[in-house]
Amino acid sequence: MVRPMKPEDREAVLDIVRATGMFTAIEIQCAEEQIDIFLGQPGQQDYSLVVAENDKGQVVGYMSYGPTPLAEGAYDIYWMAVAPGVQGRGHGRKLVSWLEDRVKDWGGRLILIETSSQPKYERTRRFYLSLEYREVARIPDFYKPGDDRITYAKYLESKERN
Repeated sequence: MVRPMKPEDREAVLDIVRATGMFTAIEIQCAEEQIDIFLGQPGQQDYSLVVAENDKGQVVGYMSYGPTPLAEGAYDIYWMAVAPGVQGRGHGRKLVSWLEDRVKDWGGRLILIETSSQPKYERTRRFYLSLEYREVARIPDFYKPGDDRITYAKYLESKERN
């Protein structure tokens, strides 16, 4: 099940982010700040966070997303993480599919995801490609020398336009 994040999910989500081993200390701090904005400022419209639960109701993943500033019908996936012990079981796929359905319902047309070119992100990049996201931009040496920023995109057929 995918549902909006609640305050009681905060520590479980941060534990997942830390446990993946994918994020630096500053990236974890950034994720924590985004979580606190979402939970502490319910009226803000920049970030929304959802969690994925397993069949026992335990939080096993999360995703943050929001409308792309100044772009009509475009949305960004900012963060996504699934607990290492349950990766490969469809939780990440469910999170992305859930967002795609919402964006279609809202009349949106495009979802963007950015990631690193570092070798440790190879599995992440293959995951996006398996969901029919396509590389649309690459900025060499963006994060640091030798670490490109790769942007993936998926155009959607919105329900509003059908």
